[in-house]
Amino acid sequence: MQLAALATVKNRVVLGVPLAFNVRNADQTLLLARGHLLQSQEQLDALMTRGALVDLAELQSPREHILKAPRSQLAALWTQSMDAVAQAIRSSAKAGFTGALESATEPVLALIDRDPDLAIFQVLRQGAAADTQYGAKRSMHSAITSQLVALRMGWAPEDAERAFKVALTMNISMLELQGQLSRQNVAPTLEQRQALQTHPMRSVQMLELAGVTDSAWLQAVLQHHENENGTGYPSGRSDVSDLASLARRADVYTAKLSSRSNRDAMAADIAGRQIFMDDPGHPMTAALVKEFGIYPPGCHVRLASGELAIVVARGKTITTPIVACLSNPRGAPLPQPVRRDTSDRAYAVEAVVGERSVTVRPTLEQLLALPA
Repeated sequence: MQLAALATVKNRVVLGVPLAFNVRNADQTLLLARGHLLQSQEQLDALMTRGALVDLAELQSPREHILKAPRSQLAALWTQSMDAVAQAIRSSAKAGFTGALESATEPVLALIDRDPDLAIFQVLRQGAAADTQYGAKRSMHSAITSQLVALRMGWAPEDAERAFKVALTMNISMLELQGQLSRQNVAPTLEQRQALQTHPMRSVQMLELAGVTDSAWLQAVLQHHENENGTGYPSGRSDVSDLASLARRADVYTAKLSSRSNRDAMAADIAGRQIFMDDPGHPMTAALVKEFGIYPPGCHVRLASGELAIVVARGKTITTPIVACLSNPRGAPLPQPVRRDTSDRAYAVEAVVGERSVTVRPTLEQLLALPA
């Protein structure tokens, strides 16, 4: 712990408001726990007189903590943050939802700022068995994508954050249904189709009951399946907000990258090409394709050397990503991932490899440990 006198940070103490950090005695034993309320100036003065201490690490905001954290900690921070967001959006019916959502999204937004390549890596990652877990992951993938594309298009930070929240909550009324459909090998039932058709309205109702008052956010959730050509639902309107348009495109793209029981995830290069061909000329789609590229971080590729690799970062060009080799040309797993420069013709990317054919799966911690 890096300790400092409470007197040096007394401006961080607000009387009548729960402490945001622990307060310790001069011998470092705990004196007051985080959450304790100081009711008077006399109490605060007494603490400073006795030489009370605080841990400077506890004074950092979640964003500050993430931006300063060692790179080796980013994998754990992503796991913790994604779990917190999933828990928040699954608890929309509980009191304090908006505050919980705000607290949970702040670390994820900081992680996206800290390393956009690692954020894209999260979108490409597969796996989520439980019904609500699948729906929550799909929402988070759409939200990360919306945030990245909004920033690429030059949106103001507050608008990009709103885009993140729209995508995160647009399917809040059908998280379990999304999981059911992902495991279902038959067409949706009549009841399921009705639930799909009405989920934008039901999501808005849930958000309003949970305390969301941002009209732009609510409007975008209501319109996130509308299309500018009037072919969308639930109302078939063509005057669609930019927030809704971005959420829909992020949802369509990330759906292609997600596997289901009746189909594999689409290869990342094919998904990008397909969404571009289906929506040619639209600046949002162009920004999305440019942001993720042909070989986005998280996808597996075969190199000219015959080696299997995973993309860990975007490179100087869209065809030269930074990769970590997982197996040798004969298919034997390597003891540890090895970084390769795909701008070297000997290691150029030849093809994207489907997720289900990959048997070598290093941990994110191992990939983060690769030398720069």
